[in-house]
Amino acid sequence: MTGQRIGYRRVSTIDQNTARQLDGLSVDKAFEDKASGKDTARPQLQAALDFCREGDTLVVHSMDRLARNLTDLRLLVKRLTDRGIAVQFVKESLTFTGEDSPMANLLLSMLGAVAEFERALILERQREGIALAKAEGKYKGRKPSLSEAMITELRRRAAAGEKKAALAREFGVSRETLYCCLRSKAE
Repeated sequence: MTGQRIGYRRVSTIDQNTARQLDGLSVDKAFEDKASGKDTARPQLQAALDFCREGDTLVVHSMDRLARNLTDLRLLVKRLTDRGIAVQFVKESLTFTGEDSPMANLLLSMLGAVAEFERALILERQREGIALAKAEGKYKGRKPSLSEAMITELRRRAAAGEKKAALAREFGVSRETLYCCLRSKAE
């Protein structure tokens, strides 16, 4: 491959750091998402896929950074290699070009399945922890966005005919939150 090396980094939350991913590797352009790998609907992933051209190599730290779902992982790699774009996974020391050996494809499937399984375990532990905290009375859910006084004020002003979008902006909430507050009065 003689094209550009395009880097893609991903972490799951805005608090996490991508510094260790692709550290010390030379890339011509890099894209970074701070979003879950549960699906491929990530803005910078889509930008990287659109940017890549035939002859380029998409460089990713590890398979689970590209996708946490085996189907998505296999589909992404196939779509890229079908376009003449190589996909390199640094941690696994694997590069896919479309002319891959059966062993490379097996490793892609196995390691992709492990990433998917790992995500399922994380979600399961999270649900168990929340259930336990709720049972102990420690988990109350998210704090309300608006105080009772603010809700009363919103209702009064909405009833007076003020535009709901403007009220939502002023109070720093989504329109859906505003509508929920207005509906809860009627219930």
